[in-house]
Amino acid sequence: MCRNTFSLGYHLCDENSMIAGPLFYKGWYHLFYQYNPDSAVWGNITWGHAVSADLIHWLYLPIAMVPDQWYDINGVWTGSATILPDGQIVMLYTGSTDKSVQVQNLAYPADPSDPLLLDWVKYPGNPVLVPPRHIGPKDFRDPTTAWAGPDGKWRLTIGSKIGKTGISLVYQTTDFKTYELLDEYLHAVPGTGMWECVDFYPVAINGSVGLDTSATGPGIKHVLKASLDDTKVDHYAIGTYNPANDKWTPDNPEEDVGIGLKWDYGRYYASKSFYDPYKKRRIVWGWINETDTESDDLEKGWASVQTIPRTVLYDNKTGSNVVQWPVEEIESLRQNSTVFEEVVVEPGSVVPLDIGVATQLDISAEFETELLGSGAMEEGYGCSGGAIDRSAMGPFGLLVNAHDSLSELTPIFFRSSNTTKGTNTYFCADETRSSLAPDVFKQVHGSKVPVLQGEKLSMRILVDHSIVESFGQGGRTVITSRIYPTKAIYGAARLFLFNNATGVNVKATLKIWRLNSAFIHPFPLDQI
Repeated sequence: MCRNTFSLGYHLCDENSMIAGPLFYKGWYHLFYQYNPDSAVWGNITWGHAVSADLIHWLYLPIAMVPDQWYDINGVWTGSATILPDGQIVMLYTGSTDKSVQVQNLAYPADPSDPLLLDWVKYPGNPVLVPPRHIGPKDFRDPTTAWAGPDGKWRLTIGSKIGKTGISLVYQTTDFKTYELLDEYLHAVPGTGMWECVDFYPVAINGSVGLDTSATGPGIKHVLKASLDDTKVDHYAIGTYNPANDKWTPDNPEEDVGIGLKWDYGRYYASKSFYDPYKKRRIVWGWINETDTESDDLEKGWASVQTIPRTVLYDNKTGSNVVQWPVEEIESLRQNSTVFEEVVVEPGSVVPLDIGVATQLDISAEFETELLGSGAMEEGYGCSGGAIDRSAMGPFGLLVNAHDSLSELTPIFFRSSNTTKGTNTYFCADETRSSLAPDVFKQVHGSKVPVLQGEKLSMRILVDHSIVESFGQGGRTVITSRIYPTKAIYGAARLFLFNNATGVNVKATLKIWRLNSAFIHPFPLDQI
């Protein structure tokens, strides 16, 4: 089993696949995840289990559930936990049957007094849900956390498709054993294909805290997220949920689920959130899958990791998106810091930042620009050309995981352009020169990021050897990069500022912390 490895300092390996059923219970954060105990590739999917007191330092526990019944013999797949008002935990999960039909199953803790939730019991009446007649047997998976309606019934949604239309089915239940399928979908978007790992939850319009999944009423919007099986991208939209008819409507139909905002513009999929009642926040994890080859995964004996947990809030400044931010506990890993004030980076220049070893960092940076020319119109510039595609107002930013020779580097950058419709600003990550290894998939990621009047351009970057998580403008746009440098590693990793714009000087102010490694080990069960 994978623990901390040579290429990770504070990210948690999940060994092959997606997160399932996160929750907070009796002082512990619980993370369940799809896990193949026999190999670093897909197959024999069981539920691994880890716990943490702070979301950073993790302790692995014994396997929680194995595929040992006809209704899950081909895999214990993704699921969600619902904590009832009396504290009871119900866990719904997708099982792949002996005939490879996707069904939903119920499980619950064998001993609710056990804070570690070591043992799980599968309901003897499983499966509790089978695909409806109009749904394909392999298009029915990933139940959400349930929410309570005004009539006292619980609702949950399950991802599916009809033809090429992605849909979210809605079920009602009072006991989590018998269910009623509603005639109408929670939502559907033509052309988006199979929706899996659907997530659905409320966010407060003017609040700074997360909301329980059952919260409704004035001042609340609802986020609907789907992982698109066809493209392996997580999309979301913000809208209004009507509990009277269990329908959700997007605020902006032009940015509906699957055709608008991405949850993360990088190497990221199958995200799952939960409400943390301890700190009153909503926390989301995403799956960082690999960019090297399957043979590489087999050689190293593990594959895939989880992002650093992120809090999710409605962006009440823009009103059009959420903001994601690393949980505050990551700051417990901070060691010595270095501050750079108003460093001027001229067009076409690279400025080294003397911080020593740059493999595990927490970087906070702000940028101001001084236009050197007239600011002519520049239609069409975005992220796609990468950091070498020069224009008057970009790109500029940071080179992380860079070698002194600049033979390997990963630029995280902004690019602005004046258009006939105003100024557009893009936040981007360029992996094309991140590794000299020939079999690593490298691309340019990014998107427009909202920048309001009076705001400086800002980014926060978490560097963990081969993983870079980048947050633009307070987390309005987020990019996760999975890279495999061959030279810019350990003591040879460096950090630089760069300005590849042709028409602006850039002034950068930064605070940079070196980060310690997290404690990620098996739980000492023999000491209990």
